[in-house]
Amino acid sequence: MAKFYTELTEPLQKFIAEQQMFFTASAPIHGRVNLSPKGIDTFRCLDSHTVAYLDLTGSGNETSAHLIENGRMTIMFCSFTQQPLILRLYGQGTVIRPRDAEWGRLDRWFLPTPGARQIIKLRIESAQTSCGHGVPLYEYQGERETMIRWAEKKGEDGLKQYWQEKNQVSIDGLPTYLLSETEVNHP
Repeated sequence: MAKFYTELTEPLQKFIAEQQMFFTASAPIHGRVNLSPKGIDTFRCLDSHTVAYLDLTGSGNETSAHLIENGRMTIMFCSFTQQPLILRLYGQGTVIRPRDAEWGRLDRWFLPTPGARQIIKLRIESAQTSCGHGVPLYEYQGERETMIRWAEKKGEDGLKQYWQEKNQVSIDGLPTYLLSETEVNHP
């Protein structure tokens, strides 16, 4: 049975800390819905109303473009172990890049990770749990090293070139302002 929360309780924060992956969902006002799996120790609960994750370089930059346009975001955690549970976090997201004033305050929450391009922060409006009884059991075997090795091989200049070519606009043509000094970010 679904239960709603106005903040992340200690048991919910503990549940989050135990998960090896999470999913992000965002959408533009007009265009495609984006749903992305995330892993690698990149997620943090900052307080009972705020979470953030270190966003690593990927083939696209949909979440950033959507958050700049409208801020709407959902993050989902799903237990694949014996104790089933699904947790959804609903709220308004913000994109923080290394050039932004807030970067220094948030970056310290994360381990240095090759390929880090921005931090996504979510101000939680509500959280919802549901049973997860239909989710299959899976055994965690470890992190894939592919993305980290790829970013290390690219190096700082190679990553910036990749961002220029692949991460400046969403698949629906919305700007991400990843490399631009001029942007209007959603509060």
